Amino acid sequence: MADRVVILGSGAMGSLYGGMLAEAGVPVTLVDVWKEHMDAVNRDGLIIEGVSGDRVVRSLRGVTDPREAGEADLVLVFVKATMTKAAMEGARCLLGPDTAVLTLQNGLGNAEKLSDVAGASRVLAGITGHGCNILGPGRIRHAGTGDTILGELDGSATDRLARIAALFGRAGFSVKTSSNVLGMIWAKLLVNVGINALTAVTGLKNGRLVELPEADELLEAAVREAMAVAERKGIRVEAEDPVAHTRDVARRTAANRSSMLQDVSAERQTEIDVINGAIVDEGKRLGVPTPVNLCLANLIRIRQQTYEEREK
Repeated sequence: MADRVVILGSGAMGSLYGGMLAEAGVPVTLVDVWKEHMDAVNRDGLIIEGVSGDRVVRSLRGVTDPREAGEADLVLVFVKATMTKAAMEGARCLLGPDTAVLTLQNGLGNAEKLSDVAGASRVLAGITGHGCNILGPGRIRHAGTGDTILGELDGSATDRLARIAALFGRAGFSVKTSSNVLGMIWAKLLVNVGINALTAVTGLKNGRLVELPEADELLEAAVREAMAVAERKGIRVEAEDPVAHTRDVARRTAANRSSMLQDVSAERQTEIDVINGAIVDEGKRLGVPTPVNLCLANLIRIRQQTYEEREK
């Protein structure tokens, strides 16, 4: 199991995971709608720069149509959270009798959307501490490293979880498994709540958020609101001090441009609705005030709605 891997959504992070798995001898196919990127990978290989070393990975292929990828043992999902359900519906052809589907995406609700389409019995979830940027078609920059944490949705310790963890370990990832993957996803969500929208609004790289007192104050306020929502919801967040953890992540990925900043810079739709927006929605449902997250979410939404009105 987990011999044939298909990466569904092969932007920066999907390409990084696909590239490193391919380097370890795993048969990998990248799937992405960005044809120029897939063409460049097929023509020149995947060019990886950054903290894990500069090299070219040629032992993988890229396609734009999931039907060209064939049946997979493991589908690793990295599409934007807003596209999760549609992407999986368009990729049912990847699913065989024993195919596992693993989401390492940002935000809330991805495992549920994948379960709706592929069946809950197939789905595992996790988080990644790596940072990566797209430099151009076929080129990525590995900007920061961290743990990859995986778990079954019901918290059980299964053979397939152990096999997938071993597969990633063989590819050079620092891998852990968790019996509380929902708490891990919330811990990662709190980091994204504190960093992503704030970098996208200010245009700053991650590290600058903790160097500027005004930015750091907003980071802390956004995370504390999200902590209050998680507590009211009964989530056991897997982080002793989420504010300190978020600051630490910002420092460790200091040179990284967050995925949301990359999206805003490229005038793309962001994942704001499943990050800060999700905190606002849950806060309303649970009666927890979230004014800082509302402000950040609405600023990003305004930016998205007015791309065409901005001077070039």
